[in-house]
Amino acid sequence: MAAADPIRITAVKTLVVNAKMRNWTFVKVETDQAGLYGWGEASLNWKTRAVTGAVEDLAPLIVGRDPRDIEQILRVLTKHSYYRLGIVGVSAISGIEHALWDIFGKSLGLPVWRLLGGKVREEIRVYTHLGLGEMRSVYETLDPAPLREKAQAVVDMGYTALKVVFIPYSGFTVDIAARRHVDRMMAALRDAVGEGVEIMIDFHGRPASVSAALQFIDVLSAYDPMFCEEPVQPGDTQALRMVTERARCPIATGERLVGFKEFEEIFRQKAVNIIQPDLNHTGGLLEGKRIAAAAEHAFMGVAPHNPNGPIAGAAALHFAISTPNVVIQEEMVGAVPWYDDVVSVPMRRVGSAWPAPDTPGLGVEVNEAEAAKHPFEPEILHTQSAVLADGTIADW
Repeated sequence: MAAADPIRITAVKTLVVNAKMRNWTFVKVETDQAGLYGWGEASLNWKTRAVTGAVEDLAPLIVGRDPRDIEQILRVLTKHSYYRLGIVGVSAISGIEHALWDIFGKSLGLPVWRLLGGKVREEIRVYTHLGLGEMRSVYETLDPAPLREKAQAVVDMGYTALKVVFIPYSGFTVDIAARRHVDRMMAALRDAVGEGVEIMIDFHGRPASVSAALQFIDVLSAYDPMFCEEPVQPGDTQALRMVTERARCPIATGERLVGFKEFEEIFRQKAVNIIQPDLNHTGGLLEGKRIAAAAEHAFMGVAPHNPNGPIAGAAALHFAISTPNVVIQEEMVGAVPWYDDVVSVPMRRVGSAWPAPDTPGLGVEVNEAEAAKHPFEPEILHTQSAVLADGTIADW
């Protein structure tokens, strides 16, 4: 097929795969060229049915268009939707956009990173979570002994970086018991993995004040974390900047922000050290590149958020290979035993890194028959634990 030959989108479909910890929402964009289609991902925890509905609503806007006109299609999806799109609509757009890049790369026989500006590195360092992201391991490992055991298992698999979530559900103040608990957890973790392994602590926005966040950070900083993530809820950039200015370790945020505009004030105030756009939720690869470029101008690194499925991982890989200020990539490869039965992916971990792929497009193929064996199920809830001793509902 010549590059000038017209290609037209004929259908936009979704395929939901329940992966126990969450549902993966795959997006397939089909074209009028035999065998030419693209895969993307729009997974959004606890919002699966809303996202698939949004994809269905958006599809008529782009059927008949050339999938290679990615910038124009994004304008159609955002401007012709009329109402402002929140994270549900933008996640749907992100999945569609991934699939358009997949088509574009396949049409030229080139990997997507080549189309995003080319290679800036040969590999990207990756990290994972306790239990490879199995939800109960991530959110319910709250005692030192299982924390040590699960962290050591991650290191034994070859990872040199991992993330944990053990900050207590908090109000506006932090008591001595909570600080000592965090100290015991972090001491056990550092002792288990040694100084050669990077540790990231996800606060999940649980502290309800700057002072509460800083009290925990003061405890953690003695153990040299790579960064503390989302120490306060998103939305108050001044509070975030106050945390960053006083913290004795790097501060990161960004997974819940949607599109460049929600990052803009963070850049203006230089409110963090590392930003974490989720390429599944912030508009896709083009928007991610814009965010990363602004972050570099503000002297910030990028550590993309990605506890999602395999196509999101592939998109993140191509982004990282082509984006100079990416410092590390979150990943969940192999999170379920049948992972490789459902998808073939370009991510091949060597030690604690993903090498640059050379397959055309995103390099992903989905076995739709195998995927159908794992249909949608409601995801596991963990928010029921986010309650303080007096019954006050806290941020999960």
